[in-house]
Amino acid sequence: MAAGKEIRGKIKSVENTKKITKAMEMVAASKMRKAQDRMRAARPYSEKIKKIACHLGQANPEFVHPFMEINHSKGVGFIVVSTDKGLCGGLNTNMLRIVAQKLKELQATGHTAKAMAIGNKGLGFLNRSGVEVVSQVTQLGDTPHLDKLIGPVKVLLDAYVSKQINSVYLCYTKFINTMKQEPVMEKLLPLSSEEIKASNKKNSWDYLYEPDAHTVIEDLLIRYIEALVYQALAENMASEQSARMVAMKSATDNAGSVIGELKLIYNKTRQAAITKELSEIVAGAAAV
Repeated sequence: MAAGKEIRGKIKSVENTKKITKAMEMVAASKMRKAQDRMRAARPYSEKIKKIACHLGQANPEFVHPFMEINHSKGVGFIVVSTDKGLCGGLNTNMLRIVAQKLKELQATGHTAKAMAIGNKGLGFLNRSGVEVVSQVTQLGDTPHLDKLIGPVKVLLDAYVSKQINSVYLCYTKFINTMKQEPVMEKLLPLSSEEIKASNKKNSWDYLYEPDAHTVIEDLLIRYIEALVYQALAENMASEQSARMVAMKSATDNAGSVIGELKLIYNKTRQAAITKELSEIVAGAAAV
């Protein structure tokens, strides 16, 4: 029964895999709830500060912040938010495919790219693509803290202020629901871009600044960048846990199907061996 022994070994191996995927599914389901709560709690603030920043981009203040100025350099900046770990389906692949397409378009027009990587998967992709990674942050854990993001993000913002790049894009996976996550590429800078102006083209905005325009606008735009990057990270983490839970559930179900098929094959093989032995015994008895 060498064949039967081999099949029993395969069944045991798949059963062990099924236990692992089931455990990972339950862990992801537990983490998913916390990640979704964190993401939903951050949404109102990020949406409000984004709206204020859009209004400010249309106003005509006495102080024009560098983030609101358009330059014509040949560089483009990317903030790529990905996961540190795999086993979450096509989550990273779908988002990085959009980044790869944008990089290809930039290369065709003679532009260069600088990037900040959040997460190991995005960092590995950028290194393989030959993109200059000016800063990176990995292993943020299940509870990200804004203070770990400020430094790496500032490196890319300084490159924009010094006119090394003419725009900054934020790339991440937006959480829609447990079964659906959507890869997104948003333009963070400049604020005076046509895309941002189009959102409020029917309105005209102006403000009174206390104590002065420089202080208010400087602090507001820094908070704007920080809020959107943190929100993107929260959205990506909620998407990661949801995608991992679905992927591990699918893997568990597939393992169960494979076990059922292997058991059927094992029973058929065992029955064939028994039938063969009985036939040999009967044939031997008849010969005697």
